[in-house]
Amino acid sequence: MNIIVLVKQVPDPEALVEIGGSGKDLNIEPKFAVNLFDEFALEEALRIKERHGGKVKVLSLGGPKAVEALRTAIAMGADEAMLIEDEAYAARDGYSTALALFKALEKETFDVVLAGRQAIDADRGEVPQMVAQFLGLPHVGVVVKLDVSDGKAVVESSLEGAKEVVEVALPAVFTAQKGLNEPRVPLITGVMKAMKVQIPKVAVEDLGLTKDMAAPENSKTKIVRYLPPKKRPAVQLIPGEPREAAAEAVRILVDVERVI
Repeated sequence: MNIIVLVKQVPDPEALVEIGGSGKDLNIEPKFAVNLFDEFALEEALRIKERHGGKVKVLSLGGPKAVEALRTAIAMGADEAMLIEDEAYAARDGYSTALALFKALEKETFDVVLAGRQAIDADRGEVPQMVAQFLGLPHVGVVVKLDVSDGKAVVESSLEGAKEVVEVALPAVFTAQKGLNEPRVPLITGVMKAMKVQIPKVAVEDLGLTKDMAAPENSKTKIVRYLPPKKRPAVQLIPGEPREAAAEAVRILVDVERVI
């Protein structure tokens, strides 16, 4: 069973983010982590390998620092990793990202492609679906249970207010949802191995792509501007005894805020 996991390095959830002066870019503190949902995908890939044998290869698109995410994957137990090193492609729209990943996947032999349901930086949740479209393979999203055997997979997906169970032939693309598993913490031996391993890198030109395909003017989507989130109103403390304070809180919600 050969499994490929698509991984993205994203800003750490605690990193400071500011809107740039042009309003069309972001200034992000240089603290990074593996995308949360991709960790679920990687853990599931490792569990499939433990049950059925085979290997797990991790693939990422990004700048030089994205190697850190791949080293984390190796530390967790992935067998191989490869970086498509190109910051321009990584910074463009989901189409450019999916196209580069697809070109790399075309050169691989696999039974399963796993990825997170979305990246927590842009939150668009579009790249794995595009990859599946390029590959001409079925895609099942928001997966919370995955059983693979005999050339097929039985998949449970989380829907709003319900769950859906489908059967799909392999190879196929799956996107992991929270609840699929609990990602493991790398052992020190895995961390030491990851520090020493050489991560192969390829350029987009090696995949038959050109730099101008990821130029801003060729992007399928355009960033008009970023808007900061609305500021939360100040906390209002209501003095008095609990009964009187509760009554006053209800009055404010009804008469002032009009939310009840």
